[in-house]
Amino acid sequence: MKMSMAKQAAMAAVVVVMGSMAVIALILTLVQHHSVDLPQRMQYGMVFDAGSTHTSLYMYRWPGNKENNTGVVSQMLVCDVDGSGISSYARDPPAAGLSLRKCLDSTLAVIPANQLRETPVYLGATAGMRLLQLQNQTQSDQVLEQVTKVIQGYPFDFRGARILSGMEEGAYGWITTNYLQEGFIKHGFEGGWVRPKGRKIWGALDMGGSSTQIAFTPSQPVRDPASTLGPKLYGYQYEVYTHSYLCYGKEQTMRQLQVHLLKMSGSTRPVNHPCYHLGDNLTLTLGDLYDSPCVARPVTFDPASVVTFTGTSEPLQCLNQIKNITNLSACSLAPDCGFNGVYQPPVSGNFFAFSAYYYTFDFLGLAPQSSLSQATTTIDTFCKRTWSSLKKEYTVKDKYLRDYCASANYIMTVLLDGYKFNQTWGNIYFQRQISTIGLVPKKYNDDVIWGPFLQNTKLMTAQWIPMEKNSESCKTIVCVVT
Repeated sequence: MKMSMAKQAAMAAVVVVMGSMAVIALILTLVQHHSVDLPQRMQYGMVFDAGSTHTSLYMYRWPGNKENNTGVVSQMLVCDVDGSGISSYARDPPAAGLSLRKCLDSTLAVIPANQLRETPVYLGATAGMRLLQLQNQTQSDQVLEQVTKVIQGYPFDFRGARILSGMEEGAYGWITTNYLQEGFIKHGFEGGWVRPKGRKIWGALDMGGSSTQIAFTPSQPVRDPASTLGPKLYGYQYEVYTHSYLCYGKEQTMRQLQVHLLKMSGSTRPVNHPCYHLGDNLTLTLGDLYDSPCVARPVTFDPASVVTFTGTSEPLQCLNQIKNITNLSACSLAPDCGFNGVYQPPVSGNFFAFSAYYYTFDFLGLAPQSSLSQATTTIDTFCKRTWSSLKKEYTVKDKYLRDYCASANYIMTVLLDGYKFNQTWGNIYFQRQISTIGLVPKKYNDDVIWGPFLQNTKLMTAQWIPMEKNSESCKTIVCVVT
């Protein structure tokens, strides 16, 4: 259902969520209001968001005072690291560290010289490094060692480089979303920060290149306490269901689909690809195709051999094949289940959908909202088009253009058959940006991630409490309570 004009106006500014968001997906930005008495001396901190496809450095500052033991933070700088994500340097770990130098150098002129050594720096890696860790533990360790070595060479207070769990990644997206929507705290007219009355807590949907996350506050008792986290922010406790599906990000799903189609084709060549458009052909080596822990390799194969996928523009067949690789049958008899056999309470409330969700639906003209019938019809029409007709209309790179049909059908499968938004489709807002009008300065409303800095206790003294009894305290970069 379309948003009213009033709702559209109320959701203007934004924060870009990367997805291939992947890791900590969002970064919260909050401008200082003139009515707030700022201390003379600000504090600074930095986070490297090492996603599966790229790395970005975010610099923050905050006043020394805190609201209910959680700091109010503003974003100062964003620097995109040249090249791909750090996991792409598996065969050349030193290059992963060297890739960070340009962004680190840029921060030296921003932070006062007498505060450099007290400025904490963190690096959090997400699904790309989680996959490398599964594939080759030694290589993932070497990559982290090299980025650590480079960062330690700068005059900062380096707090560590680590691979974030999928649960953390999903939770940070939820924190970011609700911080920007003023669900936790807002600036009152009389001055100072207040907890909003009748606040609305949003759910977060993120789809990066290697994983996809869902996080929300359930309206019913949770049957599996291990699936929830309990962040305590600004003096209040929350219960958040979150799950990250590793290998079910956009890029890895596209790869799984190719492998599935190759297997189903037997000896037939070329391999028909129903999600690719008629007239399009893609040739890959088997070495590249099977170079992922998300797909099953044959016992023997020639990595140098090639396979060609040829488009057939068959949307219904495309959807069916995607459902085959999403493992929906594992949840067919379970009422509280997402997909792949994972427990999930019924979704409740409104959700923001970021990263691949947004980029795919925006390309198809379905963002920020559309009716379910409109989405279905639009995707079907687009998938039936020929490659030549698309090339005449769009100038995007082939590698992106050919995947929109499959990506759109995968999104529909996850949201409807997986998360069960069938009756609440209108509660999903496909957004590149999140915030309320006036909160995010235009200079910094791009490429943001946030979450860890709200959660970092050395800076914010926030508390992160698993919702199961007798569980150990979180002992990670962003979670440890001090």
